[in-house]
Amino acid sequence: MNARTVYIVDDNTEFLQSAVWWLEGAGFTVESFDDPKRALEALATPRADACLLLDVRMPTMSGLEVHESLRQRGVAIPVVYMTGHGDVPLAVEAMRKGAVTFIEKPFADEALESALALAFEARPGAATQPAAGSPEDDAFAARLARLTAREREVIDWVIKGKLNKVIADLLGISIKTVELHRKNAMTKLQARSVIELTRLMVTGKVS
Repeated sequence: MNARTVYIVDDNTEFLQSAVWWLEGAGFTVESFDDPKRALEALATPRADACLLLDVRMPTMSGLEVHESLRQRGVAIPVVYMTGHGDVPLAVEAMRKGAVTFIEKPFADEALESALALAFEARPGAATQPAAGSPEDDAFAARLARLTAREREVIDWVIKGKLNKVIADLLGISIKTVELHRKNAMTKLQARSVIELTRLMVTGKVS
């Protein structure tokens, strides 16, 4: 049995039950909450080898508010955000608050496994993350250097949550040209989704 603990907070009871079933089947100890305020009480003293799966949109208290409350209380726990909305600006804000990564619901088992691996690598007391100038930084810099100036402009607007039509208006180019630059930029950066693109651009690291 895996001694690692996953705290999971989501107001969708059906999803929560399904996630708990999967996590327990994978060998994790799981503590689940459909009420973020109850989760905050439990997380006042989280277990040492633990991470938090946190839904972004909840009616009584958003995931970002939960995370900020934990930060203010000095609670250090790796956070993986979950959303069914694919809201890119929220992804940016989440990762700037220190989230490990951000995954969209419904997610494949492999995506959740990868997110948890990153979270447990980032937990307090784990091996330190690669320093600036590491191979991960160099790999990202090499990918970024392949972008044209226009491709970089386009993806900067993409991670701000702008639609292709809006980007086209802002840059004075056609929507088809925006789509082409966006596709080329994601190919060069080896980003398979906008969420992955956002993580790359915010963290500046290749996973």
